[in-house]
Amino acid sequence: MKNNDWKERLNVVYSTNPDYSYEREDSEEQVSLEASRQKLRVQLDRKNRGGKVVTLVTGFVGTENDLKELGKLLKSKCGVGGSTKDGEIIVQGDFKQKVLELLKKEGYTQTKPVG
Repeated sequence: MKNNDWKERLNVVYSTNPDYSYEREDSEEQVSLEASRQKLRVQLDRKNRGGKVVTLVTGFVGTENDLKELGKLLKSKCGVGGSTKDGEIIVQGDFKQKVLELLKKEGYTQTKPVG
């Protein structure tokens, strides 16, 4: 008996072939690099933020959960809000030096300031 589960073929409109097997794309999540091998960049940013300054951390290579965990640590240590999305950490406010110090303390030795 064929597996005719409609959830597995959401993006296929129609197939006339009765032996067609629907292929699912399972994207593999990348493995996080160890902290000493991460090349993070810390910069201040104002673009598209209504003139408000944010500290932007880019260059993280790893899983989304590890990125969120690092972002949560930085935001809590700085005592402000922010977000983690699209492979970058946004910390509200001008905390460039403090974020650099926190990252180096956590073992991210190749962290560099930009700008």
